[in-house]
Amino acid sequence: MTRMTSSARPLLNRRLAEFGTTIFAEMSALALRTGSINLGQGFPDTDGPEEVREAAVRALRDGRGNQYPPGPGVPELRTAVAAHQERRYGLSYDPDAEVLVTAGATEAIAAALLALVEPGDEVVAFEPYYDSYAACIAMAGGTRVPVTLRPHEGSFRLDLDELRAAVTDRTRLLLINTPHNPTGTVLTREELTAIAELAVERDLLVVTDEVYEHLVFDDAEHLPLATLPGMRERTVSIGSAGKTFSFTGWKVGWITSTPALVSAVRSAKQFLTYVSSGPFQYAVAEALALPDSYFAAFREDMLAKRDLLSAGLADAGFEVFRPAGTYFVTTDIRPLGESDGFAFCRALPERVGVVAIPNAVFYDHREAGAPFVRFAFCKQTSVLEEAVGRLKRLG
Repeated sequence: MTRMTSSARPLLNRRLAEFGTTIFAEMSALALRTGSINLGQGFPDTDGPEEVREAAVRALRDGRGNQYPPGPGVPELRTAVAAHQERRYGLSYDPDAEVLVTAGATEAIAAALLALVEPGDEVVAFEPYYDSYAACIAMAGGTRVPVTLRPHEGSFRLDLDELRAAVTDRTRLLLINTPHNPTGTVLTREELTAIAELAVERDLLVVTDEVYEHLVFDDAEHLPLATLPGMRERTVSIGSAGKTFSFTGWKVGWITSTPALVSAVRSAKQFLTYVSSGPFQYAVAEALALPDSYFAAFREDMLAKRDLLSAGLADAGFEVFRPAGTYFVTTDIRPLGESDGFAFCRALPERVGVVAIPNAVFYDHREAGAPFVRFAFCKQTSVLEEAVGRLKRLG
């Protein structure tokens, strides 16, 4: 006899009930249905370097990674991550004890929060935030405390007084994202120094999502929080190959931290994927050793695409917040006579054949994000030019 499920209790865990299907799935399906150009989800429409792809093929053929790789990640990749941190930022990590490979940055975030947060702990995160942050804090039983980045003189800025006021005796962890998705803000040295001083003063753990570390533009500088006084011993730094090398489907990420923090995160990670992306780990190890010219050319290409799309959006009537980092442009739709980002994005494919993402999905305070819409520029130049031409029809 089949036991019926009680109708009094929903099937979905109540911690996840507020999230539902992600906006990315909804808008990508809308793009397919309408044949629109998808500037919503942040993935490139071309593959990364051929030599990196061939490194993955070579690993497959040589039988490296086709079976379970080591739980912490293959030694070659852990060594490459440590060398990258040393070469770029002067941060020294032991590949065996202070580096952990994950199934992309998303798993790194989940494992870190599941490991370090207990029910009742507060986690302070910048709003708007990447949507997995809220879900992972909820799964860990924590309470998210948003600190809102607000428009100011053409960019979104952090109010340090608001951040300090958000920290209470229940605060366990600061979740920092710079370069910041979706706003494109890159925190300054002064802002990061203030965050570091707050973390030390209040004895807080910090998780930093730095997946766009190689996509900073103009005069912006990516400064890892772990380089600042008192921070290496309390910071879990997250990196990813997907955004830097344009192989987002490989899902290769990593954390660097102290042995104790890496051990804690690994304790949670081993019960999520355990291991993943075996052959791709060897390829990413080679990618991280590419010469500086690769990273410079990658950044210059994205800078040109940022400028192309930003100019086109401005011509179409949007207020444009030109990003200092990432590959997203946030816009304000109010100059177009609109104020509801959800309604605007759901109608945009039928109106002009372009898909974007309403920023309100990244806010707890939905009204604060209501008029903002995000576009991705990690696409071929010809695709961006076509999208710009279509968007002009809004005028």
